[in-house]
This record gives sequence, C-alpha cells and structure tokens, in this order.
Amino acid sequence: MAPIPRDPSPDSTLALLSEGYTFISERCRRHRSDRFETRLMLQRAVCMTGEEAARVLYEPDRFTRRGALPLTALLLLQDLGSVALLDRDAHRWRKRMFLSLMTPEGIGRLADLTADHWRAALGTWGSMDAVVLDDAAQEVLCRAVCQWAGVPLPESEAGRRAREFGAMFDGAGGVGPRLWRGMLLRSRAERWIRVLVEQVRAGKLAVPEGSAAHVVAWHRDPDGELLKPGHAAVELINVLRPTVAVARFVTFAALALHEQPEWRHRFEAGDDGDLEPFVQEVRRFYPFFPFVGGRVLKEFDWRGHRFARGTWALLDLYGTDHDERIWGDPEVFRPERFRGWDGSAFSFIPQGGGDHHTGHRCAGERLTIELMKRAVRLLAAEMRYDVPEQDLRIDLARMPAVPNSRLVIRNVRPARSPGEGGG
Repeated sequence: MAPIPRDPSPDSTLALLSEGYTFISERCRRHRSDRFETRLMLQRAVCMTGEEAARVLYEPDRFTRRGALPLTALLLLQDLGSVALLDRDAHRWRKRMFLSLMTPEGIGRLADLTADHWRAALGTWGSMDAVVLDDAAQEVLCRAVCQWAGVPLPESEAGRRAREFGAMFDGAGGVGPRLWRGMLLRSRAERWIRVLVEQVRAGKLAVPEGSAAHVVAWHRDPDGELLKPGHAAVELINVLRPTVAVARFVTFAALALHEQPEWRHRFEAGDDGDLEPFVQEVRRFYPFFPFVGGRVLKEFDWRGHRFARGTWALLDLYGTDHDERIWGDPEVFRPERFRGWDGSAFSFIPQGGGDHHTGHRCAGERLTIELMKRAVRLLAAEMRYDVPEQDLRIDLARMPAVPNSRLVIRNVRPARSPGEGGG
C-alpha cells in the first residue's frame, strides 16, 4: 500500500477554522486518498473520509473519545463525567440508560408534545413582525423536552433555558464571543439541573417514574453507586440539549421546503409517502456537525498504516455524507435516493456510525428523525407563512452551520384547511 499522504503545512488549525466542513474532504481530493496526516493544535492527526473509514473509527472498543475533541467543544457538547468519555463495558452500561428512554412510545410522546407546543406558539408567532425560525424551534423543543423529561419549566424561564441549550450547540465549533457565550450559559444550565437532581434525590421534587429526570437521577453505574450529582446533571443535559439542537435540522428542513416547493406541495396535500426519505435527505445534504474524533485504544493496521495507541483520528461526517462514491450526485437534493435505502450504518453518518447499543452513535437518532417528520408536517400542512427576501446562504466555514439569516418567516397563521399549508 502507498504511504499515507502528509499535508505539507506545519500546522493546519487555522485552515480547519477557515474551511470548516470541507477541510478534510478537500484535502483528501488533493492527496487522491481517503486519509492523510496533518497537525492540528500542534498535535499529529490522521484525517479520514468515506464508508471504509467510518467502519474503522466505529469498530467497537477500537477508539476512545477521551482526548479526541478540543476541551471547549467537549465541555459544551458532553462535558466531564458523560457517557461519551466512557469506554467498553462502562460505556455500554451507561448507554443503556439513554436507550431505555428511546422507546417507540417515548419517542411518540415527545413528538406529540412538540406538535402541541408548536401549535400553541402559532398565535404568538402570528402577532410578531418576523419570526426567526431557528430560535423559535429551539424554544418549542425546549418546552416539549422539559415536559417530557419531567423537568419543571416555568413559563417565565422557557425562553432563557432554550437560549442556554442552543448556545451550547452553537458555540461548540466557534471561537471568541460565540464560544464564551456558550460556556457561560452552559455553566448556568448545569447549576439549574444539578439542583433539580439533588431535589429529586432528597424527595423535595416529585418527577414521573420513567421520565428522563427520574431515570438519570436514580441511575446506578455497574459498581452500584449513584452518579455524582454533577455527573447526573451532565447526563440529563445530554438528553435535553441534543433535543433542542434538532431545531437546526428543522431549520434546514424548512429551507428545503422553501427551495424545493414541490416537496412542500406534496406534504401539504397529505402525501406522506416520502416524508422519511425527505427528512433523511435533509440530514444528509445539509451540514450538521463536520467531523468526529477518536484516540486509538489498541493499535491496529489499516491499509498498511500503523495506528499506534493514542493516535488521534478525525472522521469526516459531512464529507462521507457527500461522498460521490456512495451518493453519485451528492450536491443534488434528491430524497428519492432514500427509497429502499439499505440502512447502512457507515455510509450515512450525520449523527455518527456503527451500532447504537455497542458504539458511540447518537442514542437519540431515531428521535431526531421523528421530530423532524412532525415539524415538516406542521410547516407544510398546518400553517402558512411568508419567506421574505433574506440571506439564506450557508457558510461552511461556520461550525455548526446555519443559514446566515437563520431563516426568517413572516405573516404566520394556521392553515384554514388541509390544502392551505406552507409558505
């Protein structure tokens, strides 16, 4: 096998920050390889893209997530004491806690609550001159997931808590004020949720049995010990924050309905046959998170390259989802490609790859899909709105990406009949 290409730059950190989602895939094309070696933050890193690379990174127990993300991104997205930093049996044990919440019944109830809060918000949105959909969807999802999780959320705090969760996700790939804001609001949210956990354990706050608040507060690790209160708060936030982050996918779905109106017309007319393929194509086509990292736990060889213990590897999520070897015409928005899709766990990885139970793939992926489907139905069939002229371009250097205007809608009102939805 040919030796792994090496990027000539002494350090590529600034290039990554300026290129964002295309950093790995563009260099792979330049090197005519699906992997290359570079330095990031003065550390050696192997960058990889494609289905085979995903199989390498998501081989069970081959990589750890410890030391694989910049500390600021780790603190905003997962934080110390989270399931993401556990390995092998400890990781699988904690992961079962999250998966126990993701039953079809639980997912369906959260989707129903989201629809209820969305419909309730329509009156407020209708009285506003303009609605920034990304922000509005965050608040709807925050209200819904807190109710579902058994987390009390006074009306006066809903907007503030939604901004806290949104800032965690939005700041994770940023530098400067966006990052600092995320860190500040993360610490505020952790104090709030830690007090809640302590109140549940002390019997001062009753939460529904089986709710996320109850399950996390009383979870015991394999040693039989309850999670430390701070770690329990982190894990409960790791249920709430990712749900609020689905707002970004909802925004992209609304953008797709605007730019591909034939799909809006189908859903407006009640034709849901391609609803899931549409949602899956939104997840493939639009940029959610750019890449994921890992550090080698046990050395191995891949294509003649020795991955020694501790080697830092980055897998290109966005580039794999836009790999023409897999998708053929990756820059074309075409939901039909997901009709009869084989369900590969490695070729389509917007929220990670591999097995949900044994690896680090997002436990809430099915929940994300169902929330997006419900949001698309609401946008297309249950409301009408105008999309004014605005800057809807997506800057792939911004991580995580979002339309520049965050998608502004106006003149929001309920649809008067099933045939009067859309924008």
